[in-house]
Amino acid sequence: MTFRQFAYRNVIRNSRIYAAFFMASCFSVLVFFMYSMLLFHPNIDESILGFMSLFGMVVAEAVLIIFSLFFLFYSMSAFLEARAKEFGVLFHLGMDEKQFGRLVFLETMLIGIASIVVGIGFGFAFTRFFFMIVREILRLDELNMYFAWQPFLLTVGVFLAAFIVVAYVSIATQRKRRTIDLLKERDEKLQEVTLLRALYGIGLIVFSYGGLIVSALTESGALLILVPIVGILGTYYLFSDTLPYVLERFRLNKRRYWRSSFVVSLSEMIHTIRTNVRMFFVITLVSTLTFLTIGVLAAVASYTTQYERLNPLGMVYKSTIDNPYEGQHIASLRNQLEAEGLSYNLSRFTVIQQTSSYTKYEVEVFRESEINHLLFALGYPLVTLDTGEAMFIPYSEDAIAKLSNHTVRTVLKENGIPLVIDSVYPQFIFPGNFVSNNSIIVSDEDFMKIHYPLIGTTFEQSAYRLYTFDVPQWMELEDVGVVIDAMVDEEDSNPYGYELPFYFENAGLNYSFVLATYSLFTLIVLLVAAVFLLAAGSFVYFKMYADLERSQKHFDVLQRMGLTEQEMHRLVDRHLMPQFFLPWIVAFAHSSIVLISFNILLEHFVNISIVDEVMIGFISLIVIQVIYYYLIRWRYIAHLKQN
Repeated sequence: MTFRQFAYRNVIRNSRIYAAFFMASCFSVLVFFMYSMLLFHPNIDESILGFMSLFGMVVAEAVLIIFSLFFLFYSMSAFLEARAKEFGVLFHLGMDEKQFGRLVFLETMLIGIASIVVGIGFGFAFTRFFFMIVREILRLDELNMYFAWQPFLLTVGVFLAAFIVVAYVSIATQRKRRTIDLLKERDEKLQEVTLLRALYGIGLIVFSYGGLIVSALTESGALLILVPIVGILGTYYLFSDTLPYVLERFRLNKRRYWRSSFVVSLSEMIHTIRTNVRMFFVITLVSTLTFLTIGVLAAVASYTTQYERLNPLGMVYKSTIDNPYEGQHIASLRNQLEAEGLSYNLSRFTVIQQTSSYTKYEVEVFRESEINHLLFALGYPLVTLDTGEAMFIPYSEDAIAKLSNHTVRTVLKENGIPLVIDSVYPQFIFPGNFVSNNSIIVSDEDFMKIHYPLIGTTFEQSAYRLYTFDVPQWMELEDVGVVIDAMVDEEDSNPYGYELPFYFENAGLNYSFVLATYSLFTLIVLLVAAVFLLAAGSFVYFKMYADLERSQKHFDVLQRMGLTEQEMHRLVDRHLMPQFFLPWIVAFAHSSIVLISFNILLEHFVNISIVDEVMIGFISLIVIQVIYYYLIRWRYIAHLKQN
């Protein structure tokens, strides 16, 4: 038997341990390859999201590469540790360090090459279906299957290099141990748990949670750099000291500790946590990333579903009084709407700026009859105001509640018009970027009394016109006003400031972009999250099966002492559940605090809440984890019974 055959048979013999590692590697290769196929597709630049889709693919592939390197290195280190006895025997039979390195390298490359081939094979098979989804997302006429060498070369090159690097690093970082140490049963030297170190875990995590909440409430980013570092350190101390210390204190209570099989399960739980600190820590970080990616996806989904509520009008055109393009643009928009066969209602406003004696700031004044024309089209209640009365225009949904019980007595200083503002319109009318925070409606009689412009300006400078297009089928507006929208987008990027005499926003066009972005982002996030989820489960899987021989001996002794089938299942649950769900509980807590803070900011800036979407995402992940747990539990019990 040659040395290569020996390495091959080693991999086959340890296939039970390598199975989850192989599956996770294959899936990472599969996702990376499909992204690469999309990255090099010749038609991708034709979509409205050409650059963004390419950027998303590049970011996703970079995340996969970094994560895959970490996953491969951690997995290989655990495998080498689990096979310490086997290597001890080989060293006893005369294998030297150079042969050991060659053996590990060959085994790693066998698994790596196999996972690359299988991953690319399945990836190529699913690429046509993947392209069908992306074609609908990016609204392309076609996104045909193609064959090019670049995706294959990129995938093979990246992952082959990753396996080579991991193999050499794993060999170099292995501690040189005597053969007798390798042959002996692994007996980890556990660090003594102290109250001070136990308090570190709780203290650091509480500090990181508090920092996030304070940052969100104060809208300050001063703590955001420090908070993740403190949270990560606190998580490590939580598993290395805090939880073992609490369980040890509980074990000292003999009245509760010495109860039936509980004495066995608690001791096993303490041993599992203390000997697998790194595993719990890594799984928690990976699971937190998974939760957070789903949370960010939920935020985008929430914004997408609430887009219509936040944008009640189809199109809005804001123009200065002396805008030379005004007539041409409005006529063009009307012609395009009629050409598309879309019904619409056009409302025209002349908005005048005045100075409020109450706030000393500028206030934008709308005319009652012009507002009522728009409200009638929208099907909203009309406004009725007497002379001297005024009403707030809400700039957001939160502003309705803030201004509802607010009464202001003011005078429009330039024209000496006294007003009492004691109500707010109960519906969100205009998008927030088209009206100021100080906008009011006055009666026609009061509006007609405004003869003088804002102090220090001309009438043309202190007034503007607003055109609103109420389009019932506003989602079909993506081809209307494209040229005007392009002019606005180009000017937005002007480093010298916005200089156009008009501003235009098309809710339908923007929504098509938002929807395509969300769909593309969903596709990227779900695939990356699936890789994270599979990897997190794989960490538990290979660690559990690496210790299977010890567990078989453990349960064999207990069965000789009279352990029943039901009691064995109960002990298995108490043994496996902490490994599966403890990191998830901690990750769930971490992610919840982050997303609560994020939700506070979203409610303040864009007036949306992501609570419902996040809960749906989290529940879905928990259901998947529970199903995965019972599958592993079933196989684990079957292996125990084989002893």
